[in-house]
Amino acid sequence: MRISLNWLQELVDISLSPEALAETLTMAGFEVEDIEDRRTWADGVVVGKVLSREQHPNADKLSVCQVDVGAESGPLNIVCGAANVRADIYVAVATVGTYLPAIDLKLRPTKLRGVRSEGMICSLSEVGLEKDSEGIHIFGEAGLQPGADVRPLLGLEDVVLDLTSTANRADALSMVGVAREVAALTGATLRLPGADLEAIAQPEDASKLAVQVQEPKACPAYIGTMIENVNIQPSPEWLKRRLQAAGVRPINNVVDVTNYVLLEWGQPLHAFDRDRLQQVAGAGALTLGVRFGRSDESLTTLDSQKRKLQNQSLVITANDRPVALAGVMGGEDTEVHGGTTNLVLEAALFDSVAIRRSARSQGLRTEASTRYERGVNQAELEVAARRALALLLDLAGGTVVAQAIADSRPSQATWTRSIELRLERVNQVLGLVEVEDADPRELQPQEVERSLTALGCQVQPTDRKDVWSVTVPPYRYRDLEREIDLIEEVARLYGYDKFCETLPDKSEAGYLSLEQELTRSLRAAFRGVGLTELMHYSLVKPVHESQVTLANPLFAEYSALRTELIEGLVDAFQYNLEQGNGPLNAFEIGRVFWQDDLGFHEMDALAGVMGGDASVGRWRRSGREQPMNWYEAKGLLESAFQRLGIKVEYQPDRRDSRLHPGRTASLWIRGERLGTFGQLHPQLRRDRDLPDDVYIFTLSLDLLLGELSRDEALTPLFKPFSSYPATDRDIAFFAPLAVSVVDLEKAIARAGGDLLESAELFDEYQGEGVPAGQRSLAFRLVYRASDRTLTEADVEPVHQRVRELLSEKFSVSLRS
Repeated sequence: MRISLNWLQELVDISLSPEALAETLTMAGFEVEDIEDRRTWADGVVVGKVLSREQHPNADKLSVCQVDVGAESGPLNIVCGAANVRADIYVAVATVGTYLPAIDLKLRPTKLRGVRSEGMICSLSEVGLEKDSEGIHIFGEAGLQPGADVRPLLGLEDVVLDLTSTANRADALSMVGVAREVAALTGATLRLPGADLEAIAQPEDASKLAVQVQEPKACPAYIGTMIENVNIQPSPEWLKRRLQAAGVRPINNVVDVTNYVLLEWGQPLHAFDRDRLQQVAGAGALTLGVRFGRSDESLTTLDSQKRKLQNQSLVITANDRPVALAGVMGGEDTEVHGGTTNLVLEAALFDSVAIRRSARSQGLRTEASTRYERGVNQAELEVAARRALALLLDLAGGTVVAQAIADSRPSQATWTRSIELRLERVNQVLGLVEVEDADPRELQPQEVERSLTALGCQVQPTDRKDVWSVTVPPYRYRDLEREIDLIEEVARLYGYDKFCETLPDKSEAGYLSLEQELTRSLRAAFRGVGLTELMHYSLVKPVHESQVTLANPLFAEYSALRTELIEGLVDAFQYNLEQGNGPLNAFEIGRVFWQDDLGFHEMDALAGVMGGDASVGRWRRSGREQPMNWYEAKGLLESAFQRLGIKVEYQPDRRDSRLHPGRTASLWIRGERLGTFGQLHPQLRRDRDLPDDVYIFTLSLDLLLGELSRDEALTPLFKPFSSYPATDRDIAFFAPLAVSVVDLEKAIARAGGDLLESAELFDEYQGEGVPAGQRSLAFRLVYRASDRTLTEADVEPVHQRVRELLSEKFSVSLRS
């Protein structure tokens, strides 16, 4: 919010310089982002009287003027290009040597089309008061003194602070709120405007206006006041200057008064044209209402946008016809205009949640909605209304003919609360304070009382020592709720910089936990085999009952928490194909959520998708991509496991309906299920227009981390290479299709004993020459000893034992 120090000076005495005040407010939690010294905008600009105006001899659109600026050397010769320059007017003149920061120009003597010019007659845009000006500014006052400083006339003897308040300080979105804060920080006297105005007497003829609030929770209080015979005209200069300093464009005296009270008290107001309101309402007595919009209704707002109302749009109605978006923006059909003679002034309280939803449903955010969303002070609604009526009657004339009030607010006692505050807790949280020429000490009771009293709190001692009952003022009701809030206020007003800094005695370097280190190892292993790490939102579209849904989602598409990672990975795979980026080989580590009869659950998971050609150069295949087959995809997964030092077993699996029933395996570690790996089901691939070769895997992150955190994995043992040569044997046989390779490998390892170094499947065949229901498998067995060179006599008995075990246990038919 932009704070005019001239305006603020009327509310509270300020003895600090603008820079010192900005530092004080910033240290108290109100960051001052910029100090706009408007005094520099027209430094050196003086009042000038145009004595004569003649046509420029060499230019049709230029004038040569003689301007009296009170100089002893006589009038200045100034060339001016404005169409509205003429003789006998008072203007603002920038003399030679003046710098105008608004247009970044320093005046120097010059010649324009051959005629000497000794200054510049200024428009309001050239002194920073307007963005664009059609001509020079002409002072309306008579009898001005040439050579006088123009800054008092233009309202440029001011400094504006651009102040930012935190979301919990709704009271700081007003001049009164900032003045209260300055008074509390500096101890200055506070002068509230309009607080002593008497209430408007209720006219005898109250039948002209009625208020009927259908949603009292959304609108706890509504005051409608009818004023007749007003005179719409430009606002006086003092009002224009204050609005301009606050960044608000002046419009007319009625609209400017509503904006002025909004800035002064933080209470949004709205003025309707009564006659237009009656036209919209139709015949009969005028009744203002507050309700939610209906889907078949629309409203054209002041920005000339026709808006379709929704059931979350809170509206003001005239005889049940929408005329404004409550607390957000008025309607175009009932706006105040130059011919308005009768008004209805609205002053209301709206629920912050209702206004937030209403504004969001229309994609609107205004100065009014910003204040309602943060919370408007309930106790000062009548004060702001009286202040606005007093200004309207003063500046626009007119007579109050009717006033209607709907008030469902609870008693005034509920606008405040009492909080117990303990001095012991204050000092425990805040610590010691620094004292000049003395040792640090704790805060004293009188210092705590003084700080809270300055905020407007009522501090009463209790029957316990150094314990107070603190009554919070209504304008801080939403902010001060607990004891810790009061402690923060004490620290803020006393000064954060006055407390002692207490640092730890010693510190140690940061480090990663074991889980973090192992998770990084997992990421490195999967990136090392060529997979790209992805990150998706945890929010997805609700599909089934086991999902955890949000009570207040932003969008329906993101209203539930994901139960798995696979769906997002497949979506990413499909999106890359649609964007022409080719197939995607990727993995993701993230959290999944679900609910069941036992409650809500969450866990971390690891999943991946593969299907693209992982090779870099394809010149040997004439630039053609080669789809990844099942064994290549499994090989990438195996490579990652090998990097991690994990031994994983594969078993046939058909439980996941999204995967190919004959090309899916469950993964196991030490008898515990690790996850699933397989090819996408053909029907799913067709439905999503995916290629045939798409593979996915999902793994339990907790089980992986548990395996990696075992002592054997954390402290690997060195195993030297054998210096003796190995000998290998091949074994081929027909095996039933029901027998898995994993079971065969286990049996071979058990029979081979210590001499068997490895057993690797290198051939599989089904077809002609192979008995029905069987397949041909060939393994290569490598034997090696660490202490000698093996002979035929060493190897042959062991190899024969392998052959016999396979024949007996699996009924294989040996071919070699």
